[in-house]
Amino acid sequence: MEAPQTPQDALHLSALASQNAAATRNLYSRLELANGKRQKLEGVFEDAVMKRRFEAEYAAVQTLPEALAAKQPSKQSLRKTAKTGAAPAPAPARKTPKLLEAGPSSSAASTANGGESTTTKATGTTTPQSMSLTVRGSPAIQQVKPEWHPPWKLMRVISGHLGWVRSLAVEPGNKWFASGAGDRTIKIWDLATGSLRLTLTGHISTVRGLAVSPRHPYLFSCGEDKMVKCWDLETNKVIRHYHGHLSGVYTLSLHPTLDVLVTGGRDGVARVWDMRTRSNIHVLSGHTGTVSDVKCQEADPQVITASLDSTVRLWDLAAGKTMGVLTHHKKGVRALAVHPTEFTFASGSTSGIKQWKCPEGAFMQNFEGHNAIINTMSATMAQ
Repeated sequence: MEAPQTPQDALHLSALASQNAAATRNLYSRLELANGKRQKLEGVFEDAVMKRRFEAEYAAVQTLPEALAAKQPSKQSLRKTAKTGAAPAPAPARKTPKLLEAGPSSSAASTANGGESTTTKATGTTTPQSMSLTVRGSPAIQQVKPEWHPPWKLMRVISGHLGWVRSLAVEPGNKWFASGAGDRTIKIWDLATGSLRLTLTGHISTVRGLAVSPRHPYLFSCGEDKMVKCWDLETNKVIRHYHGHLSGVYTLSLHPTLDVLVTGGRDGVARVWDMRTRSNIHVLSGHTGTVSDVKCQEADPQVITASLDSTVRLWDLAAGKTMGVLTHHKKGVRALAVHPTEFTFASGSTSGIKQWKCPEGAFMQNFEGHNAIINTMSATMAQ
């Protein structure tokens, strides 16, 4: 509990209060009214200290900034508006140039195609078989309707892992495939029979990425233990480690013609490695989130990365710099797929799948239908 106040404390407090009241009266008693208007404060504060304080606090707000003052209407225009009662004329609207032009209408398309069209009986609307989107300065991109194929059917269920299967990689000869899971193992399976051939152990956390080299007897793996390993498939042992990532490594990809390995992970960067010497050639930085997928191709852009920061980046492999940033996605991009023949690629996120044209990364079309997160994609040649 606080000690009770003594008479001396009460006298001291009353003396301070009386001094403050006297100073206040002395300050504001000099604010005299002349002709019904208050005098300027510069003449009131004869004390040099008070004058400096006032100027330091209010000098910056006595006049409007130049940019704001230029937007204020003049006194003459306000007087005219008050007399006539008319609203001020609106500012002329800026003419926005059109970057995208719609393709031909349904009637024009049906005439050009000899009258061929697809009619929906329920609504009575007519839509052309192929739609085109014309970008000013570039030729029209035709979207061809895919042919019908029978629905997919489940062929076989293969079990053996004790955790979630996070990655798959098929051998180029289609004889076997590898799977990595949360049980920290890599299993090799026979593709024809589905039987287990081999189990590789060495990771101390979930295996998140696998890749089989088409030119060497090597299998590459990466995991949440920040490790990237190179396995010799002739001896079934690890022959190389690639150290450098500061957090879990979630994806990897092999260059189709060069002895180059590209990895990406939770630290937000993609690293380019020399497959044989294990040296870190480039650190591709620019993403602000986890690098969820990476793809390599022979022509520029030779490296494509997707990230949870909702962007896709195209990289110049020789210079190690960004060629372009695709910002069309609204949510994190988790999957990429490169078409084997069309020189295009697709990116998938919660908002859908988008197709892009290489090398500039021009947007082509959206693929609708998914209403959940897309974690992986694959592109194949038309049969």
